[in-house]
Amino acid sequence: MEERSLIILPTYNERDNLRAMACRIHEVFPETHLLVVDDGSPDGTGEVADDLAQKDERIHAIHRPCKMGLGTAYIEGFRRGLKDGYDLLWEMDTDFSHDPRYLPDMLAAINDGADLAIGSRYVPGGGTENWGVGRKVLSRGGGIYARIVLGIPVQDLTSGFRCYRKEVLETLDLDSVKSEGYSFQIEMAYKTCKAGFRVEEVPIVFVDRRVGESKMSGNIIWEAIWRVWRLRLGR
Repeated sequence: MEERSLIILPTYNERDNLRAMACRIHEVFPETHLLVVDDGSPDGTGEVADDLAQKDERIHAIHRPCKMGLGTAYIEGFRRGLKDGYDLLWEMDTDFSHDPRYLPDMLAAINDGADLAIGSRYVPGGGTENWGVGRKVLSRGGGIYARIVLGIPVQDLTSGFRCYRKEVLETLDLDSVKSEGYSFQIEMAYKTCKAGFRVEEVPIVFVDRRVGESKMSGNIIWEAIWRVWRLRLGR
């Protein structure tokens, strides 16, 4: 029996990207279902999600009252996906920084035995486009820092382009995941490794967002810095 996939798309002010992203994903993976988790976007992203869902049974939407954070959006999406019986649960950005053309490569890694496939900028063949030197240093340096502190071999701990087997998410204590932003991705990768699951990194080229504004903030960066020590110390 073919495994069922659900791609979770957290959104906040992605009206100009959502429709095109859904179309592009379905060009690559026609049978895949999409779950939009919208945090009360004032630009009308939620209305776009509802319109898509009304016209296409492969698309679903969750509406949250306000901006509640990336981590909680993914946790809510994971819970919904597990409840509805999906076998593979994906994370993707809606702004085309995660190119759907890499979906088959990541699925191939899962089919080859990975429990978590990560779209990685920092393995051979991976990279970034339209990034300044400062952002490159911050991202790469932060990843090296987290990897050293946590003692796990994942090169791109902060990547948000991922595919989890349902068994991983069923095993992890999702209630205990408190991180947001980059540290959410770090925490999930760390717990996956520590639980004994196999993690594979698939090379991707990350392109800076096509439309809209970056959601990176100083608070997100500082959270990632101190959160890794809490993880390492088991707190």
